[in-house]
Amino acid sequence: MERTYLVCLPFAGAGASFFKGWQRYASDELSILPVQLPGREERFVDPPHTDAARAAEEACAQVLARIGSPARVALFGHSLGAVLAYELAHRLGGVAGIRLARLFVSGSPGPWNGRESRASGLSDEEFLARVRDFSGYSHPALEDPEMRSLLLPVIRADVEMHENYRPASDKPLSIPVTALRGRGDELVDGSHLAQWERATTAGFATAELDGGHMYLADDPATLLRLIGAELAPQEER
Repeated sequence: MERTYLVCLPFAGAGASFFKGWQRYASDELSILPVQLPGREERFVDPPHTDAARAAEEACAQVLARIGSPARVALFGHSLGAVLAYELAHRLGGVAGIRLARLFVSGSPGPWNGRESRASGLSDEEFLARVRDFSGYSHPALEDPEMRSLLLPVIRADVEMHENYRPASDKPLSIPVTALRGRGDELVDGSHLAQWERATTAGFATAELDGGHMYLADDPATLLRLIGAELAPQEER
């Protein structure tokens, strides 16, 4: 089976290290390729993006520099990462030698549906409480005042980017899309996943896995099995 790169886009506040352990759960034919956006981890001194289009442009350049071409590529993103992966798919789709296999969007309504409730502009405590409500998750490092002062600018920038996001194009993708959620997710339901069908003229599927909004942190192995199965040639399924 041909090797496929799975490009992974982070959710708000996350860095590439979140996906570091995923390779051990992936099939031999799947290479995990996390995108590292500015403002986090080894790039903490770089100003974070607040515009999704600019973030997607940088992600595109980063991916192409790392994989070259020709290459078979799939994309995965959760929450903020889902809309970034969607934007990246539009950009990679026009690159010679890049064959996009599938877009996996997780824990997110369709790209045309913004948030009704906003966190930008709130005080630090109110902001973090609102973000916890949005994500159903709080990074343990936020309990440490010093770490919180380092992480807050990135999380604020990511939340602003997500809240102000508007798709750069209304043109649907020509690759299949799989929309995923945790079965116990109280933030994103089945109707939200169904909104992604408008994003493609190719195949569309939805899937639910055990867990809540951050199911991918609790059980990446099941998620990677599902992704591997979706990317396998039709005769192997």
